[in-house]
Amino acid sequence: MNTPKRVIALGFFDGVHKGHGALLRRVTERARTLDAIPTAFTFDVHPESLILNRATPLLSTTADRADLMRRLYGIQDVIVAHYDREMMKTPWEAFITDYLVRDCAAVHVVAGHDFHFGYRGEGNPERLKLKCRELGLGCDIIHPVLQDGITVSSTYIRTLVAQGEMERARAFLGHPHTLSETVAHGKKLGSALGFPTVNLRIPAGVVVPAHGVYATRIWVDGEPHMAVTNVGSRPTVDDGDALTVEGFLLDFDGDLYDKTVRVEFYKFLRPEEKFPSLDALRTEIMRNVEQTRTYFRFADL
Repeated sequence: MNTPKRVIALGFFDGVHKGHGALLRRVTERARTLDAIPTAFTFDVHPESLILNRATPLLSTTADRADLMRRLYGIQDVIVAHYDREMMKTPWEAFITDYLVRDCAAVHVVAGHDFHFGYRGEGNPERLKLKCRELGLGCDIIHPVLQDGITVSSTYIRTLVAQGEMERARAFLGHPHTLSETVAHGKKLGSALGFPTVNLRIPAGVVVPAHGVYATRIWVDGEPHMAVTNVGSRPTVDDGDALTVEGFLLDFDGDLYDKTVRVEFYKFLRPEEKFPSLDALRTEIMRNVEQTRTYFRFADL
């Protein structure tokens, strides 16, 4: 059986920001011309985690990266390779000939201006172009993408998300910061306050947004719902410091438990705060609900 030919975007694609979008759009364009499958090649673990021996906090899980690439840019296949010490020691030429050409049937590849690969990062855009030419493959190298005079990068956007600057993060991402998780059973605070809620966790290794309350949209069964979402330790009702993500859905009625939902963060409304009573908390949430309705009434989505 012949392996379907592919046009492949190369990178880690954390957050799938506007810079990545330029690669992915080029991939879909080339794939249409070449009658090939638009594909992204990425890793399950950020290479820096092994190379630098320290964890790199990420904007998105592997599943969210794949979903964003498919949903926003028409990528049909996402190849997630396991990054370990064997992969880290792979010579750069073997990465092209063995992984991309032999295993993935690449006929054209697209990479960013700062893409490095192979042992000690010895593979670079210039070597990639030369090797592809030698093998008869097409190759595009994408120039930096600027936003407000700043090069769009995952590193910069991680800082924005950690500081709660979701509107600016959205400008650099090209979409809202996203978290997808399965709804867990909580303490039913939402029921006590008169709102259906989703209780989520921040996946291990993912950047935690600044603690506080956000105007968000939560997608349930393919439908978006406005929500007021708290990130933090809920000091009014909990004595501990366990991190929670709790979304209060507006205009929704239904069972959310065990559903996988997608939270999109749009605007930071206020820092997390301890209120003297549940009534005071309810009053503040009602104010945040009106802020959220007003925001989405005028937001350019």
